[in-house]
Amino acid sequence: MKSAFKLLVAAGLLVAFCCVAQAADVEGILLDKKCSAKIMKEGQEAAQAHTRQCALMPDCAKSGYGVLTADGKFISFDEAGNKKAIQALKASKKKDNLKATVTGEQSGETIKVASIKLL
Repeated sequence: MKSAFKLLVAAGLLVAFCCVAQAADVEGILLDKKCSAKIMKEGQEAAQAHTRQCALMPDCAKSGYGVLTADGKFISFDEAGNKKAIQALKASKKKDNLKATVTGEQSGETIKVASIKLL
């Protein structure tokens, strides 16, 4: 009976952990956090018009990054993801409309970024 209870508790913890952090591919527009609040109020057109040059400005880069999804949610990156975002932005020749696919483990409104691909 005790071993069955332990197994049940272990299974419950595993299920709980899986619900907290899930593998995810998130698509949206790559934005810096500094500009994201204003852009979210203005909508997807403003997000598409946000420039790579702005996202790379020192204050914007320092604020961190995330993606604005089509349903209007902003998913923030972890610290490693912020570094990957800077690398992706510097490598890109796009001026604006920074659509991206982000792969990683999402927990709530944050994603632990494994990769970023600008589309």
